[in-house]
Amino acid sequence: MGYVSLKDCIEDLEKTGQLVRISEEVDPYLEMAAIHLRVYSKKGPAILFEKVKGTHFAAVSNLFGTTERSHFLFRDTFHAVQEMIALKSDPVKVIKNPLKYLRTAIQATKALPKKVNSHNFIEINVSDLPQVQCWPMDGGAFVTLPLVYSEDPDKPGVMASNLGMYRIQLSGNQYIQNKEVGLHYQLHRGIGVHQTKWNQLDKPMKVSIFVGGPPSLTFSAVMPLPEGISELTFAGALGNRRFRYTYEDGYCLATDADFIITGEVFPHDNKPEGPFGDHLGYYSLVHDFPVLKVHKVFAKKDAIWPFTVVGRPPQEDTSFGALIHEIAGGAISTEIPGVKAVHAVDAAGVHPLLFAIGSERYTPYYKEKFPQEILTQANHILGSGQLSLAKYLFIADGSESPDLDIHEPQAFLQHVLERIDWERDVHFHTKTSIDTLDYSGTGLNTGSKVVFACSGVPLRELGTDIGQQSLTKARKIKVCLPGILAIETKPFEDYEKEEAFINEICHEISTKIVDYERFPLLVICDDADFLAYHMNNFIWVTFTRSNPSHDIYGVGSFIKYKHWGCQGPLIIDARAKPHHAPLLELDETVEKRVDYLVEKYFSNLK
Repeated sequence: MGYVSLKDCIEDLEKTGQLVRISEEVDPYLEMAAIHLRVYSKKGPAILFEKVKGTHFAAVSNLFGTTERSHFLFRDTFHAVQEMIALKSDPVKVIKNPLKYLRTAIQATKALPKKVNSHNFIEINVSDLPQVQCWPMDGGAFVTLPLVYSEDPDKPGVMASNLGMYRIQLSGNQYIQNKEVGLHYQLHRGIGVHQTKWNQLDKPMKVSIFVGGPPSLTFSAVMPLPEGISELTFAGALGNRRFRYTYEDGYCLATDADFIITGEVFPHDNKPEGPFGDHLGYYSLVHDFPVLKVHKVFAKKDAIWPFTVVGRPPQEDTSFGALIHEIAGGAISTEIPGVKAVHAVDAAGVHPLLFAIGSERYTPYYKEKFPQEILTQANHILGSGQLSLAKYLFIADGSESPDLDIHEPQAFLQHVLERIDWERDVHFHTKTSIDTLDYSGTGLNTGSKVVFACSGVPLRELGTDIGQQSLTKARKIKVCLPGILAIETKPFEDYEKEEAFINEICHEISTKIVDYERFPLLVICDDADFLAYHMNNFIWVTFTRSNPSHDIYGVGSFIKYKHWGCQGPLIIDARAKPHHAPLLELDETVEKRVDYLVEKYFSNLK
């Protein structure tokens, strides 16, 4: 089966006990997000807000709130789409076994978009839309599940179009109400290629923003597809329904969508956008981004507004990552020879941390193994699409470790820390691009990267207990994971002072801590108990609050022939820095206000 509309999907979820309706009026300013966050944290159902203050449209959230529900939405097509992606990498499979892939071939017929001659939208204003604001310091209301459509001026039409999920600011800042909205997109996004071409022609770029429609359309906007596969064809195949569209005033309209905003982006026309509580668990701050001059806003008469809430992971978008890996994870070995698996670690906010398993295949005649080919593979990973936004890349040779699993972070880190040689296996990329939402660097989109590579047999046994050891400069020392210590110290001041401070720590470690070789990784932090409490805390703090070039130190560190290394433990300074973005924090007044609604409608959630 396939859903014809978002309403169709909601009715199906309700029939199967996977959706709860809230019939009382709820404020889109913080309240709806607060309810969503609580329900999501309990692995609860999708939520239909029937009465949203300030609009006559209903809203729905948490559609993809669990991987089980996400699978349910695509239960009849998921396997066929997996095969389609795999066959793109290895089409010879069809020739060898055509009957086996007959179902996949039939499913592919749903992929071709279908043009229709009319639509049943009504015209409304931007201010008529649900004005959902999720976090107290957000700059206004945002569309959090927007499907932003643009076309290539060199290849007009839907087949060479781009569909991406780039956040849209509906109100606040300097935007003229009902006439302008903010369009925020980051590095390595297809819309940037399109806008560059339109700017070179000195013409505005026409943009259509779809909201709602079948869940396959929403998911297609976040799917990193192999070159040559259109998001719209993917949506058709996954949803078992061809993408239907028409044109009006030169703008593409997705006729199955619930809402559409059309408008133009003029060359170099930017305005301040943000702040916005984002998926790293911090606010992304105010920066200039393109302005969309609104042409028309459309809605179905019974339209339903889908939204999500992002924040410190895991959140609902975690399900997107899980589905993406299931559908396309197997293609990585074909795309990057020798690489067996790559995992963007959700607990770190995806881009700050990558785990990878590579292969050392070219020198089997060497007795001693050390990173060679996996360094080439690391460079390939850091040169591939959105993987290039990674800040920390841990890559291990999987040739002699067939059971190594990148989705088991503790085991993977232990494997690396047992084998890594800090004098040889640390490789920096400085003054380069990082994720737009990562404020640990030296400026917007600007920071550094580091590759930690390991191969061969274990060099050490990792410690799990430090006994009564202490450091003069440390307020507290805790074991986070085998081989990893959290060292709580004074708050960070500035880099000039901190370099001398950490060098003093390095000297003391080299003389006082017994058997420090068993603890190859030390993390300086503001709260050692918090880091040691849960592995996700360790991952989130360590890799979102550090910039490799500025925040990595080492006991016995040296630079030889331009290569940095250290003889003792490697140290990451993961304290909060003055230039970091603020943490996302809930509004206590709103939390108390929604207690009643959560208790009334979701009392069965533990």
